[in-house]
Amino acid sequence: MSIHIRWLGHSAFDLTLNGVHVLIDPFLTGNPLAPVGADQLQADFILLTHAHGDHIGDTVAIAKRTGATVIGVWEVHVWLQNHGVQNTHPQNTGGGYTHPFGHVKFVRADHSSSFPDGSYGGVACGIVLTVNDTRLYFAGDTALFSDMRLIGDLGIHFAALPIGDNFTMGPSESIEATRLIRPQSVFPIHYNTFPVIQQDVASWAQQIHNQTEAKPIVVDPGGSFSL
Repeated sequence: MSIHIRWLGHSAFDLTLNGVHVLIDPFLTGNPLAPVGADQLQADFILLTHAHGDHIGDTVAIAKRTGATVIGVWEVHVWLQNHGVQNTHPQNTGGGYTHPFGHVKFVRADHSSSFPDGSYGGVACGIVLTVNDTRLYFAGDTALFSDMRLIGDLGIHFAALPIGDNFTMGPSESIEATRLIRPQSVFPIHYNTFPVIQQDVASWAQQIHNQTEAKPIVVDPGGSFSL
């Protein structure tokens, strides 16, 4: 089993899962933290948590160039098809499906969702990704909610949680979320991209270490690690 994770800044990830290239929320153009351009990424699949421009990002361009299959909620599927993306797979909250790289389950997120043109983007979601026996949770943009405990009951090994505040939960809420989810390791997302979501990530990591059982993982944009 091989799970390699590269953080692309904000909420964007480049995953290699047993040789399959999977992108999550590939916001690169306009992302001041992005270590690479959209045209430098390979993709077999793209997973989207919701339709906001800082998450759907460069999906259309990447999918057209690579032929990647894009996985998102129904409204995202329709919008992408209307914008010339040929390969899409619709899912929705509570539903799961086994793809060639692993099982994808969409779970609740407390957040809004609209496309860059302002049209309705369906519901925002988190993603629980199971690769062999390892379970990863990408929360996307969300507030803290008590049912995160149910997500934790799935047995989460790795959780990527927003800490930026203002648009999502902030550092203190992410500490409580970590307690509810009970992952083995936790990774901060959706911070420092813009001044309004600036955070002290070293302080956050120390709080995670002191107040939870999880291991904090922090890398610079472009940094990578394996599970």
